[in-house]
Amino acid sequence: MNPAMHTPLWRPAIGLTLFGLLGTGLLYALLATGIAGTLFPAQADGSLVRDADGTVRGSVLLAQPFAGDGYFQARPSAAGYDPMAAAGSNLARSNPELARRVAAATSAVAARERVAPAQVPGDLVTASASGLDPQLSPAAARLQVARVARARGWPPQRVQALLEDQLQDRQWGVFGQPRVNVVALNRALDAAAHAP
Repeated sequence: MNPAMHTPLWRPAIGLTLFGLLGTGLLYALLATGIAGTLFPAQADGSLVRDADGTVRGSVLLAQPFAGDGYFQARPSAAGYDPMAAAGSNLARSNPELARRVAAATSAVAARERVAPAQVPGDLVTASASGLDPQLSPAAARLQVARVARARGWPPQRVQALLEDQLQDRQWGVFGQPRVNVVALNRALDAAAHAP
């Protein structure tokens, strides 16, 4: 009798399962994490923003609220800027509740920035899909320059120059839109305030 005929059929299944778990579930993850940590340490660590003493203040990948008129404001967050609750509002454009929210937000932003409601860019009054998008359009950031400059007692040109330094073009010149990272911009404002 051929011994191969007596090999249990479950052995290859267990072998394939172990290979899948250990090979792709463990070894690949360790290898990818190691390579990412070596080649891109800041990004692999979450692109964290730290103070001079090492205290983590956030991440340039996540929007966060900034208190006070001396800071640029990010897009509204349907998640309350909570990374554990990332989500959009899930309201359709035809939903009257969304229209009410946008109208109220537009009036509030227009009053805060001292402009007409028609001048308020849409990204200042609508949440992103994740509710945590840290970027604004250049138009939305430029609208806030006068308020930030007034609050800090700076000439608007100084704030505008810091904003222009933070502008990011399309990725590889093709993908996405020009944008400004609000977290990085506000960090640059604070650094300029403490510069000699």
